[in-house]
Amino acid sequence: MRNIPLLILTCLFPAALFAQKLETVYLDKKDSTSNMYIAVIPEAKPVKALMILLDGFGTAPEDVRQQTELPRYAAQQGILTIIPLLKTGPLYFGTDAASQQSLKEQIGEAVARYQVQGKDLFIGGFSIGGACAVKYAELAVKENYPVKPKAVFAVDAPLDWERFYHSAKRVVRLSDPARVNPEVTYMIDRIEKEMKGTPQTALENFYNNSPYSYSDSTQRAVKTLVNTPLMLITEPDIQWWLSQRGYDYSYINVTDHAAMINELQRLGNKNAVLVTTENKGFRKPDNKRHPHSWSIVDPEQLVKWLMSH
Repeated sequence: MRNIPLLILTCLFPAALFAQKLETVYLDKKDSTSNMYIAVIPEAKPVKALMILLDGFGTAPEDVRQQTELPRYAAQQGILTIIPLLKTGPLYFGTDAASQQSLKEQIGEAVARYQVQGKDLFIGGFSIGGACAVKYAELAVKENYPVKPKAVFAVDAPLDWERFYHSAKRVVRLSDPARVNPEVTYMIDRIEKEMKGTPQTALENFYNNSPYSYSDSTQRAVKTLVNTPLMLITEPDIQWWLSQRGYDYSYINVTDHAAMINELQRLGNKNAVLVTTENKGFRKPDNKRHPHSWSIVDPEQLVKWLMSH
């Protein structure tokens, strides 16, 4: 807490939706492009818990409120929601040390600002935001953070960077060079940068940075979550991925989800849950079909599960 800047600029917006008010907090008044969060604050009920929602790659906190009703529904149930944009910006990698440190600072600031010490903390996110949330939960246990999540969730998140790297390289190999999705080649380069090498040259870095590692027989990551409720949500519409992107199971995130939940259950975690959906993935505002979307989350189901822990 001592390292958090003393000068914090707060912009308060009037309540626009039932049972909630919005507050935008900048942790550095000189920076309006990152290191900030939107707070969705319950009005009709006392605050029961704090929830952190992390969005995917290249987005802004306001996008979360557009893509899912989860913050609004949570406010109606008395949950204060924080939607961060970390110091590492919208193109954050999520599981890296800089992103994790920024997230830790923002959570500490929010706990103090809204005086929710002792309240339950829930954390989750979509896509790379989900990877960021799961990694935070693991580090909170491993490093004994003063604020640990009571329950964690991730929405179609990539969890195993080794798997992701190999499958991305395979996508490139199988594709027409003139038609390779630039997102795939970008992620290959980004993973090599973040891991300081490839799985062949820097495997330990992949193990240490991944929320889950299929090939890590020591289970160093998953063992930290044996006593933490974890819900992974995914929509494995393989026919859509094959027809629309030319991807098979190796390149979609369901393989990470199923494998991680299986290992946690075998280790004794009775609150490790895999949720698979069908035909729920659509992106707003035009409701375009995409199984990799916030919309696969059922806000009522998820909040009920979180509050049960």
